[in-house]
Amino acid sequence: MRQNLQTLSTESSEMNDKFKYSDEKLILRFQEGDVNAYNELVKRYKDRLLNFVLRYFNNVEQAEDVVQDTLIKLYTHASYYKNVAKFSTWIFTIAKNNALTELRKNKRKKTDSLWTEDGQIIDINSKEESLDSKVQNEIAIDQLNKFLDEIPENFRMAVVLRDFQELSYEEISKILEIPIGTIKSRINRGRIQLAEKMKHFKE
Repeated sequence: MRQNLQTLSTESSEMNDKFKYSDEKLILRFQEGDVNAYNELVKRYKDRLLNFVLRYFNNVEQAEDVVQDTLIKLYTHASYYKNVAKFSTWIFTIAKNNALTELRKNKRKKTDSLWTEDGQIIDINSKEESLDSKVQNEIAIDQLNKFLDEIPENFRMAVVLRDFQELSYEEISKILEIPIGTIKSRINRGRIQLAEKMKHFKE
């Protein structure tokens, strides 16, 4: 009986010590099949990931979905982690990529915000801070999406984050990890290219 109690005490001690491990040690233990290590990582990072992903979205539910996808990838792709970088860098990179993927998916859903109730589209003025409110000719939503797809990816992402997701320059700078000056340049150049395509379409 005493031996059994001692064994249980030892196991309990090992369990408690496990959660004093570094993130890197926990992910390595999970790679070896220790599910408790995964649960501890989720406990440590779930709220931190949500706060991070909320920089990308104004919708908490949408951000929670991205975090859930990130934690699922942690579970299914744990073997991809190599002990050459901090675990936090690795998991936040996954969250960032998931968020950007979701933003691309939402791009088509967001384009209807450019439309008035009578089906007219708001003009894009490259000299303005955001999408101008002056109404122009009717253009199909799928055509606008086509225009967005035709401009370079770096310009498109900057325009989508600013004009569709309505993020600040500072937020976009953190997301894309480039200076604010570069962000402003890409937004302006993206708007110019998009406006030019819209102009030719109307002609």
